[in-house]
Amino acid sequence: MLGLSLSRRLIAIGGAGLLALWIALISFYYLANGLSRATSNPPPGQIAAIATLLKSEPEDRWPLLIDAASSPILDVRITGTDLPPGETTDLWDNTEYRIYREVLGEDLLSIRLLTPGRRIRRPLLFKRVVNPIQFRVRLSPERVLVMETRTPFIVTWFGLPVGLGAGLIGTLFGLVAMIALHREIRPLTRLAAAVDRIDPTGTPVPLPKLKGAAPETRALVNAFERLQTRLHAIVRARLALIGGIQHDVRTFATRLRLRLEHIPDEVVREKAVADINDMIELLDNAMLAGRAGVGALDEELFDIVPLLEAEVADRRATGGRVTLAVLPAEAAPETAAETALLIGDRLALRRIFANLIDNALKYGSAAHLRLMVEGEWLRLTIDDEGPGIPSDQREILMEPFVRLETSRARKTGGAGLGLAVARNLVEAHGGTLAIDDAPVRGARIIVRLPLFRS
Repeated sequence: MLGLSLSRRLIAIGGAGLLALWIALISFYYLANGLSRATSNPPPGQIAAIATLLKSEPEDRWPLLIDAASSPILDVRITGTDLPPGETTDLWDNTEYRIYREVLGEDLLSIRLLTPGRRIRRPLLFKRVVNPIQFRVRLSPERVLVMETRTPFIVTWFGLPVGLGAGLIGTLFGLVAMIALHREIRPLTRLAAAVDRIDPTGTPVPLPKLKGAAPETRALVNAFERLQTRLHAIVRARLALIGGIQHDVRTFATRLRLRLEHIPDEVVREKAVADINDMIELLDNAMLAGRAGVGALDEELFDIVPLLEAEVADRRATGGRVTLAVLPAEAAPETAAETALLIGDRLALRRIFANLIDNALKYGSAAHLRLMVEGEWLRLTIDDEGPGIPSDQREILMEPFVRLETSRARKTGGAGLGLAVARNLVEAHGGTLAIDDAPVRGARIIVRLPLFRS
């Protein structure tokens, strides 16, 4: 079965099922009609009754009585005293037929197993089923009642009922087919478990080596192997492409910014510089989002408070209304927010805080930050003083390129990537980002990040 394809094995299982159905129908037929080996031998009382009835009736009525006693499994006739030619086996001393001698007495002349003229060697176990048994009973000095049993069902030349051999072969065939199918399914289960562990950003997962499997199964394993290789190649190419584009665009943007210094109009110069800064910020967001999407963020252990303080100081230097409150620990000192440690990508976390603070300043005129520890989480809230965000639009607002502010003015312009990139980076660190209402007015952004515990 090692060289058979999976489709041929399925056909084999179907054939075994048909054979099993066939033997079931044959068995049902035998059971429904009450046929068995025992029905081949008529009861001794039946033979005695037929003989007594024939003796009590005149000979002209015997043909009618013989027709009444005959059946598909019993041949009744009247002959002379001579035994007809043919090969027979005497069963007179067989213990199985002693009951006939006791019931019929001296009227029973012989019990013989008839054999065909052409001798065929068969096991004795099957001879009694294939060959009819003849009972000879004396009716008168010149008349003998001959009763021959007939096999009540169709048999093969081995003496087995038709269908029994097919059922036996089908059962063995089905067993072999089920074993072969099990051998095919078990590797597929291991393959499915291995495919579930495939990570395009991690190391390649070794797929099971299926020796002796069907060609289709081996082709499936090879296809997954090629797919895994292509996924890793695509991820590497994507990171290289994004990194290359970011590097080149930053270089061109730096050159362009130097050339802008020669623009005499200060207002035009400031707008052009702002456009370049927005372009660089958009590239940084796209780069970090791409790295987070493929699990390529760096990991290091650091304090989060200095990062927040640096972002707050930068916004205050440009006139932004930004406050930071680091709440003390309510229980043990080791749970204080000012000493809390995180494991993550420092650049990605700075991008998260920068995007959220800039959004609060842009749309809410202020950004009030509160940092605290909640169990195993570090919780950062950023409240603004704007009109707030409707509850039915909060979820869609965190999708890329979605903005509530439709104007493209410099004050509220943007591509709508800040909040989406922030949530993507937070989730890449195992945290959550949610939108709520501020206590007084405006919107509240809630960021939860897992704490590092030694």
